[in-house]
Amino acid sequence: MVEGEKAPRRRGMRSVAEEAGVSLATVSNVLNSPDVVAKETQQRVQAAMDRLGYVPNNAARRLRGLPSSLVGAVTLDMTNPFFTEVCRGIEDRLLQDDCMLMMCSTDMQPGREQHYLRELEKHGVRGVLITPVDLSLRPLLAMARRGVPIVLVDHRTDQGKLCSVSMNNVMGGRLAADHLLRLGHRRIAVLSASVDVQQTIDRRSGVREACAAAGHDPDKVVLDVRVPAPDMTTAETVLDDVLADPVPPTAILCLTDLAAMAVVGGLRERGVDVPGDISVVGYDDLVFAAQMTPSLTTVWQPKRELGHTAAGLLLDETRPGHRHRRLVYRPRLVVRSSTASPKLS
Repeated sequence: MVEGEKAPRRRGMRSVAEEAGVSLATVSNVLNSPDVVAKETQQRVQAAMDRLGYVPNNAARRLRGLPSSLVGAVTLDMTNPFFTEVCRGIEDRLLQDDCMLMMCSTDMQPGREQHYLRELEKHGVRGVLITPVDLSLRPLLAMARRGVPIVLVDHRTDQGKLCSVSMNNVMGGRLAADHLLRLGHRRIAVLSASVDVQQTIDRRSGVREACAAAGHDPDKVVLDVRVPAPDMTTAETVLDDVLADPVPPTAILCLTDLAAMAVVGGLRERGVDVPGDISVVGYDDLVFAAQMTPSLTTVWQPKRELGHTAAGLLLDETRPGHRHRRLVYRPRLVVRSSTASPKLS
């Protein structure tokens, strides 16, 4: 821009209406309720916006009492491909309603979670999709009372005060443990994060239920192993302690596929054969699980579908007659080459 030259005036909805030859109300409906406008009229208004370079102003939308187009997603770990896939499902659904996703990662730290929730509320987001660290849900319920729609993702709730989309993680833990028990394993290391989130609590509960149902003492079968975060950088570091246990396990059940991948690599470096010496099971069925050597036995979750469904529930929050819903998906065991019967002693 030449010095002293005025910046071009931002074109508003009135200019679009004049350019398209329609009413201001019609332009508003095209932007906010396109279903009530004929397709031909929508196209004419869109063409006028393109010619004028009109961009809807999110702040102005809020001043007019219209919902923001920005949605926040607060995940436990954005580097985990599980959450990447979930967020892709969220993004695909939001795009259908011309909304945009802002992703945040708490790293399983309650302080970070509260920081992001405060900032998202300050920005006036349309709502928040969250896999929470705080089991009490009190901060989320308070936000919902203040008018910010909240949907729990991969986290169950029996309270009926928030929408939620989750897996039956107790069932997932049972499926994985039952598979190992049927193979003959009687000492199973269960590797999970040191921070208790709902998913891992439920999966560990499912493992213990499977042991009890099979007639085994869970305290004797399960070796509970905690790491700061069950990922590729920390999971492998506990292997020496696991292998040195007075009653060493013949199987390791990792509550994420990332941890399982690190464990398989760490065992290989120590000369331990998988599954000849130790069987390994993951959880999530990420894209690399079938490509590993050996291919990984794991518990499948519909990652994109979780996100897509959760985003749909959030968008429904602003529609008349909305009622909170609790949707639960069933996991599925995928048996591959990383598990086998233990060696006879």
